[in-house]
Parts: sequence; structure tokens; C-alpha cells
Amino acid sequence: MKKLPYTLGLDVGGSVVKCLALSPTGGELFRQRAPHCGAAHAPPGHSGAAGFLDAARNCAAECVHTLEAPPAWTGVAAPGLAARDGRSIAVMPGRMAGLEGLDWGRELAAPGYAPVLNDGHAALLGEAWLGAGRGCQNLIMFTLGTGVGGALLLNGRIFTGALGRAGHLGHICLNPDGAPGITRIPGSLEDQVGEFSLFSRSEGRFETTAALLEAVYNGDAFAQSVWQRSIRALACGIASLINVADPEGVIVGGGIAQAGSALLEPLEQEMNAVEWRPVNTGVPIKLAELGEWAGAIGAARHAMLTAKPEEEIRTA
Repeated sequence: MKKLPYTLGLDVGGSVVKCLALSPTGGELFRQRAPHCGAAHAPPGHSGAAGFLDAARNCAAECVHTLEAPPAWTGVAAPGLAARDGRSIAVMPGRMAGLEGLDWGRELAAPGYAPVLNDGHAALLGEAWLGAGRGCQNLIMFTLGTGVGGALLLNGRIFTGALGRAGHLGHICLNPDGAPGITRIPGSLEDQVGEFSLFSRSEGRFETTAALLEAVYNGDAFAQSVWQRSIRALACGIASLINVADPEGVIVGGGIAQAGSALLEPLEQEMNAVEWRPVNTGVPIKLAELGEWAGAIGAARHAMLTAKPEEEIRTA
């Protein structure tokens, strides 16, 4: 009996490769996480990519064995800026040696080719398909963690920009007199919200968001003021980008988003003060739903969309 087609998504991270096989309507068929040693023990000829490349190959092979058929589509999500031809990551300085320029379609022997997408872009595409953004054509996603990242979905497509750097939402300027960040922008949203700067923002009292929130829950007035300033900065960043992109919704993910109502409730209050609402209705802000699998889901979806026009595969 002929096997039904499926799409395979691989999310390649610095220590784990996540592999997910889905039906064209989003039904899960296979899932696997494969830890790897990175590029530390790469043999000659692998350009430093042996760890994550071998993990990806092994996951894909196990999927084919389990489902008794190769995928109809294969997509890859990875950190860095995707190449304009979509076959590789073009720019990823400083870590994951061997990732830049790696042609994933060739390495995985994928049919056609395996389109590659930045992992943040892939996460939003996953949320738009099966997560918090289902049914929306225009979305903004913020990922709040050590830093602040994100992505834009405009008219149903991930907006990558001219060089692939679109979506670095944490690097908008909220304070022109602030210190320059890694992209040279002064007073960035990332600097005022990201966990990496929490120690300095809290005068050396807190190193993690979890510790800060514990103090907030315990009624620590100083901790509450630090948290409220962070929420205010985030609201200003979100409202500014709403004015730019006019989305149907905003999705918030990442480690800081695990604060749940402790994040959303004060954020809603700040949005009431700063959001422009021409029709008296604010843009809905939702927590991401897909967790660590959003990137693999987005990679799988991207592979289908790249292979065929969306109307030919949209059956859900």
C-alpha cells in the first residue's frame, strides 16, 4: 500500500537536534531529540560540523526506518542568517563551526533540496501553522530569554528582508542615550529586557528572571520595580512594532514568557497606556504554544511551502 506523504523538520541547535515528521495537515508521525557534541570532535573533511550533522542524519534515517518511507519534503531550521538561495546558513559567526555554507539538501540526500530557515523565523512559522497564531496572516513574535529575538509574518509569509536579518526585534532603540549593544544600537529593547543585563539592571541583586520573580511574588518592592520597568520597556517595544507592521496578533515565547500571568497581566496594563488603538481594540498578545518544537514544526512547514504554492497543500 502506498505510504502517505509527510514532511520532515529538523531544528539544529548548538547541543541538540530536534527532528519531527508531520502529515501535510500537521498530524505528528515521528519525534526525536538527538543530543550531540557540537563541533568539538570533528574529523577531517567535516569542516567542524560532524556533531550536529551526524545527529541530523541519524534522526532522519531513524524517521525513514520508522515510517518505512522517505519524506516528501525536508526542511531545516538553524541559528544565523539563511542564504538567499535557501540552501544553507550564510552567516553564523562565533559558534557552531562548520554550519556556514553547509548545503543541507546535499548532506541529507533530500529530494529536491532541503530549504533552510533561521530558527527564530521557523518558530513563528510553526506557531502560525499549529500554535498560538493559527489562522493569522500577519504576526509578530518575540522570544524573550538571555536576549530578545523574534520574527515577522507579513501577508502569510515570513519576512526575512534583503539580507535575512529581519526579525532582530530586540535591537530596536528605546533610548538613544543608552550604551551600544552587539548591533551598535544604543539603548536596545534587548538591553532593557534580556536576562543577560538583569544583573546590572537590578544593581547586582538578581542574575536570573526566576530569582527576580520569586522576589516579586514575595512582595519585594525593589524587585517589583525592576520587573515593572522591564514590562514597560517591552510594552513600548511591542507597541512600536505594532505601529510598523499592524499585525493581527503578537506572540511571546522564550524563557521569560514562562512567567505566564505575571508577565501578561502587567504587560496588558502597560499596553493600555502606550498602544495606538484606532478602532478601540488592542492587538491580542498570546503566549507561544509549541515550546521547543516550534522550530522543527516551522522547518517542516517551510519545506512544504517552498515546494508548492500554499493553496495546493493547505488541506487543514
